[in-house]
Order: sequence, then structure tokens, then C-alpha cells
Amino acid sequence: MGAYIVRRLLQSLIVILGVIVITFVISRVIGDPVVLLLPPEASPEQRAYLTKDLGLDRPLYIQLVVYVAKVMKGDFGHSFRHQESAMKLVFERLPASLYLSFVAVVLAIGVAIPLGIISAIKRGTIIDRIGMTIALFGQSIPAFWAGIMLIFIFAVKLHWLPPSGYGGFKYVILPATTLAFFVAAATARLTRSNVLDVLDMDYVRYARLKGVPEFVVITRHVIRNTFITIFNIVALQLGLVIGGAVITEFIFSWPGIGRLSLESIYSRDYPVIQATVVMAAFIFVVINLLVDVVYMATDPRVKRN
Repeated sequence: MGAYIVRRLLQSLIVILGVIVITFVISRVIGDPVVLLLPPEASPEQRAYLTKDLGLDRPLYIQLVVYVAKVMKGDFGHSFRHQESAMKLVFERLPASLYLSFVAVVLAIGVAIPLGIISAIKRGTIIDRIGMTIALFGQSIPAFWAGIMLIFIFAVKLHWLPPSGYGGFKYVILPATTLAFFVAAATARLTRSNVLDVLDMDYVRYARLKGVPEFVVITRHVIRNTFITIFNIVALQLGLVIGGAVITEFIFSWPGIGRLSLESIYSRDYPVIQATVVMAAFIFVVINLLVDVVYMATDPRVKRN
């Protein structure tokens, strides 16, 4: 167990280091920050001074080493737009993203897991077809279209919920529902697949042959033995939601790291772009690591392998 955790930690560090290097390369490829920071009428002397001040006159490999060393300390530099620490801006927006993602995943779980279990139990029936059609529909809807339709129906027409902004619980319902569409659809399909695998196991058939009530078979033998896999799916979905809520946060003016990253891309605010990308990757890697550790600690089949 200890060796496995150490190996996974090393793998996670390599992934994060790879993300850091990629963000550095992309930031150097897409443009020169000196052009952005100085006005068009700036003199060559001013450009040369700023280039030297930012360290852009050094060889690329030295810039990379300096950048990685600073990032390891949590220093991504200062935002060109806000004139504040890039990491400070990310930490200010991170709670809003975590809150939105958590509510979205809770909504998705509340719909997807019962839907997947019922569809598996009623395999081949009209209930199964309807459930999987709904799941397929949810996976096919673009997030921007779902968000706009929810705003149009519940905010513009019915006036039940605010169309955008950040505040009480009513403000999170529409963006969380938009995010939950895809998560619920994917979770429902994967839950159904896993429950079907367990339903075909010999111990489930044996329990039914013994006359064990169907409710007990489902709750004690089926759901209990699919819980770890479902937990794995849900946890990974949470990591994907945190890193992939850019469009949803922008549509609903939600002050999270997704909206911050999109605004930074528009303004070519490279330090903030790098900080948001690395933070999203870090969260996903940490969640993935914790899921693997929990999976190994609770499933003896993983230990044997």
C-alpha cells in the first residue's frame, strides 16, 4: 500500500510538471507579452528595458527553469490586467467554482444513480429505453445551449430564478443544473453498465435462487458491490466539472476560475491563464490520486493485482 501511494504520488508530480511545462511553452508561442504591456508608440529602448525586466532576453531553457522554480513556490507572477498576484486572483475565485461544482455533482448524483440502477434492473423494458434516451439526450446537449434555454424559461419567461450573478442558493440553481446535464447523463450510463455487470454475477443468481427478496438482493448484493465503482465515477466527474465549467460560468456571470481563465484569454493575461490551468490540473490530479487510494484500500481485487 505504501509503495503504491509513493508511486502514484510520483506519477502525479510528473503530470503536474508536464502541465506546467506545457503552459510555459504555449504562453511563449501565442505572443510576446511586451507587445501587450506597452503602448504601440513605445520606443525601442522601452521595449528592450521591459524585455530584460521580464527575463525574456534569456535563453528559452533558462526562462523555463526560472518559471518552474517560481511555480513550485506558488509564484505565477502578477496579472497584467489586474496588477495583482495571479495566484491570489485564482484563490479568490476558487471557492465559487468549488461551490458550483459541488452543487452540480450533487444534483447529478440525485438523478443519475437512481436512473442508472432502475434502468439496469428493468433492462430491455420501456423504462430502460426512456432512461437511456434521457441520458443520451443529456450527453448531446451543448452546455451553452442548455444554459441559454434555462435562462429563457426560468428567468425570462417564468421569473422564478435570477438569470446570472452570485449570491444565495437561488443563484446557483441554473448554472449547477446546466453543469449537471452532462454529468448526470454520463453517470447514469456508467451506473447502468456497472449494475448490469453485477446482476450477472453468480452470487446474485444464487441469492435469487435461495428466495431472497428482490429488494434485499438489489440493496445488499448489487448496489453494495457497485458502490466503489460509482464513487470512482462521481469523484472523477467532480474533477472534470471543476476544470470544465468555463462556458457555464461565463454564461451565468459566475465568478469562478473558469470565467477568470476565459477573461484572461481574451486579454492575453498570461500569468493568470497559467495559474488557472495549473490549478485546475492540480485539483483533477489530486482527486484522481485520492480515488485510486480509496479504491485500492476498499477493493481487495486491486491489491491482488
